[in-house]
Amino acid sequence: MPRYIFITGGVVSSLGKGLASAALGALLQARGYSVRLRKLDPYLNVDPGTMSPYQHGECYVTDDGAETDLDLGHYERFTGVPASQSDNITTGRVYQRIIERERRGDYLGATVQVIPHVTDIIKQFVLSDAGDADFVLCEIGGTVGDIEGLPFFEAIRQLGQELGHERAVFVHVTLLPFIKVAGEMKTKPTQHSVKELRSIGIQPDILLCRCEIPIPPGDKRKIGLFCNVRESAVIEGMDAASLYDVPLAYHKEGLDREVLRCFGIGDAPEPDLTKWHKISQTIAEPDGEVTIGIVGKYVGLLDAYKSLIEALAHGGIANGVKVKLRWLDSEQFEKDDPFAPLEDVHAVLVPGGFGGRGAEGKVAAARFARERKIPFFGICYGMQMAVLEAARDMAGIEHATSSEIDENGEPVIGLLTEWSRGNEVETRSEADDKGGTMRLGAYPAVLAEGSRVREIYGTSHIEERHRHRYEVNIAYRQRLEEAGLIFSGMSPDGILPEIVEIRDHPWYIGVQFHPELKSRPFEPHPLFASFVAAALEQSRMV
Repeated sequence: MPRYIFITGGVVSSLGKGLASAALGALLQARGYSVRLRKLDPYLNVDPGTMSPYQHGECYVTDDGAETDLDLGHYERFTGVPASQSDNITTGRVYQRIIERERRGDYLGATVQVIPHVTDIIKQFVLSDAGDADFVLCEIGGTVGDIEGLPFFEAIRQLGQELGHERAVFVHVTLLPFIKVAGEMKTKPTQHSVKELRSIGIQPDILLCRCEIPIPPGDKRKIGLFCNVRESAVIEGMDAASLYDVPLAYHKEGLDREVLRCFGIGDAPEPDLTKWHKISQTIAEPDGEVTIGIVGKYVGLLDAYKSLIEALAHGGIANGVKVKLRWLDSEQFEKDDPFAPLEDVHAVLVPGGFGGRGAEGKVAAARFARERKIPFFGICYGMQMAVLEAARDMAGIEHATSSEIDENGEPVIGLLTEWSRGNEVETRSEADDKGGTMRLGAYPAVLAEGSRVREIYGTSHIEERHRHRYEVNIAYRQRLEEAGLIFSGMSPDGILPEIVEIRDHPWYIGVQFHPELKSRPFEPHPLFASFVAAALEQSRMV
C-alpha cells in the first residue's frame, strides 16, 4: 500500500513547494522506490485553462488532455512519471462534482456541507489511482491560513488520522528571512506558520526552511523546540545554482533520509545520484554558450514559459553549452525599427499564445529569421504566425490572416469547422464556454520522408501534446509548398498540418504542438537539442 507525503507551505507563496516535491520524488526514486506526484489547488477555477499566464504562469498539459498547474511540469521533468487528469484537482472541480451529484439526487436528501462532503471528495482524489506507487506526494497549493485552502487542510488532517503515522507524513515548507539591518535570521515567521498549521490539527513532521544563508545551529535547535519537531527534521533549503542541483542539495541536508525515518524505514538503500551529479557538472561547466531571442507576448512573467525555458536548457545540456535567453516583447516588433535586439542572437524562437495582441510582431520576427537565414523555431501560435508570413511574403497571399485575429482577411489559419464549411468564418459568442474547448493532449503525427524533422526525430511517427483552437487550413497546402514552405508533418488522416519547414534554410521549423512539455533533463526533446545545435553552428559563423 502506498505511503503519503503531504507538502504544505507557509509564510509566503513562491517558496518552491512544487520544486521541493519534485526533488523529493526524484530522491526517493534514486533509492529504488516508485513515486506518484499530485497537486491540490484551492482556487475556484475548474482548471487553469481559462486563466491568464500573468495570473497563474504556464498551463501545463498532460497526455490525456488535462490543463494543469505548472508544478506538474516539475514533477514530470524530475521523475519522468507521466502526469494525468487524476493528478491535479481544484476547488472548482470539487464543487462541480458535488453540485452534479446533488442535482442528480445522489445525496438522498441530505444537507450538503463542506464536512464531510467536500472533504470526502478531496480524500477520494488523494487516494484514487495511486497504482502500485510506493509513495504518493501531494502538494497543497497556497499557504496555510488561506481561507480557500481550509477544506484541503482539513481533508489531509483527516487522512493523517485515518492512515496513521506509518503511512502519512507532513512536510511544511516555510521561510526564514534574514534581516540585513539586524544582521540576523528570524525564526518567528516559521513559528507562527507552524502554530497556524497546528491550530487546524496538523503537526508537521519535517520543516523545509527556505533561507538565504545557512541556518545557525542555535536557530535549528530553537525551531525544533518551538515547532515540536526533531532538530534533524529542520532542513535547510537555500537557493541552488541550477534547478537540477536541488535534489543533490536536499539530499545533502538529509531530506529524504528524514522522510524515511518518519515512516520508520531504516533499511532503505542509499540513493544512486550519479545522473544528477553528471547533469549538475554539465550545467556548471558548459563548453560555450548561445543566445536565443524569444519573441513572445507574456515576457513580463517568465513562469508563463516555464517548460519552454527548461526545454531550451535541456537542449543546451544535450550540446554541452549554456543557453542564454533574450526576452523580447512581440509588440515592439510592430514599431518602425524592431530588429535591433535580434541582430546578434544566434536563433529566434516564437512561442505559443492567444489573441491578436503582438501577432504582427511575431510575423515580423519570423520574416527576419527567414530572410537573415537565422535558425527559427515556431511553436503552436508561433508556427501559425510563420505560416502567415510565408503566405504573405512567399506565396503572395496579400491578405492572409488568422480568423482568431481578423475576420475580414483570407483565413489561412482558422477553426477546423471553418474550412470544412467552405472557408466560412465561424464567430464565437461571448456566452460560449472557453474552458476545455481546445485540442488538448497527445495526438499522433506522420513525418514526411526526406524531411528535416524526420531526420531529427529518427522515426516516421510521433505523438506530441497540443493546446490550441485554431489550425492551418489544409486548402492552402499546395500554394504554400510551391512557394517553399513544406508541410513535413501531418495528422494520420492528412487533414491537420502539424509541422512546417523550409528546406533551403539552416533551420526553420514550425510545430503546431508543444514539444517543450515532453522534454526532460535526461532526455532532451530532439527538436530542442537540434535547435540549440543549429544556434551553436550559427554562433561559430558570426
